[in-house]
Amino acid sequence: MKAKLGMSPIAWWNDDLVELSDDVSLEECLRQSRSAGFTGMEKGRRFPDDPEVMLPILRAADVTLCGGWFSGTLVEEELAANKDRILPMIELFKAVSAPCIVYGEVGRSVQGKREIPLAQKPRLTDDEMKAYGRKVTEFGEWCAEQGTPLSYHHHMAAVVETEAELDAFMAASGAGIPLLLDAGHLAFAGGDPLRAIDKHHERINHVHVKDIRRSVVDGLDRSKQSFLDAVALGAFTVPGDGSLDFGAIVQRLADHGYEGWFVVEAEQDPKANPPLKMAQVGHKELMRVMTAAGYTVETQGFPNA
Repeated sequence: MKAKLGMSPIAWWNDDLVELSDDVSLEECLRQSRSAGFTGMEKGRRFPDDPEVMLPILRAADVTLCGGWFSGTLVEEELAANKDRILPMIELFKAVSAPCIVYGEVGRSVQGKREIPLAQKPRLTDDEMKAYGRKVTEFGEWCAEQGTPLSYHHHMAAVVETEAELDAFMAASGAGIPLLLDAGHLAFAGGDPLRAIDKHHERINHVHVKDIRRSVVDGLDRSKQSFLDAVALGAFTVPGDGSLDFGAIVQRLADHGYEGWFVVEAEQDPKANPPLKMAQVGHKELMRVMTAAGYTVETQGFPNA
């Protein structure tokens, strides 16, 4: 089985907490992640939106674009509005041969609002979840028809956060909307990543290998502290530096035949946790567990062809 290892630039620059950002260029970010062994990088705010500008940067760094976040609002806005906003991203991702766009629901979400505690996250009724699942499926099918599939990201402080909400969303949606499995977000929400993999492996097309610091997560007062408070306190980290058993998680994915990207997405303070060092820690641990699970990790970055 083949696997590819990528990173998210959120380790270098945080889109929600500017104070958790290092003053490094896109080129330096790519250089550091590639030197640690990663062959892919998800899109961040310092990436150009013009493929003619982006491709030479990726080629020079020997890195491929392995995904990127789209802020979806289907829970409260119409399909047409989301189609209009995502279409330029689809065209960009097609031009640079990126595998998928990560759909993150921000409608009603409090993930970017530091003044709103985790306990006040939005919740959907059963009927709302069913309607939402159908709508997101239709959107996912349309995006795939345009040439770039989606990957649905369950997320803390959003409408699909807990394991029960993920199960309900998966039941309400169809194969037209694949799943991004994020072990860190699911564990933070009190869920079991292994159980989620067993239940939903047929729909998983992208994986975020985000770790958590259990002491930070368990120490939160969710009635007072927000998702961004948790990030600033160091709730997340890379595999090998946190509390999750990625040996078991990667093995379970291998057992179900998952092949594709494993992306380290660990937002934390780059001054306290230097991104290059954390990238090296994460890559070393992933190579250890990938080898044990029987994966062959691809080493080619930017395509030769």
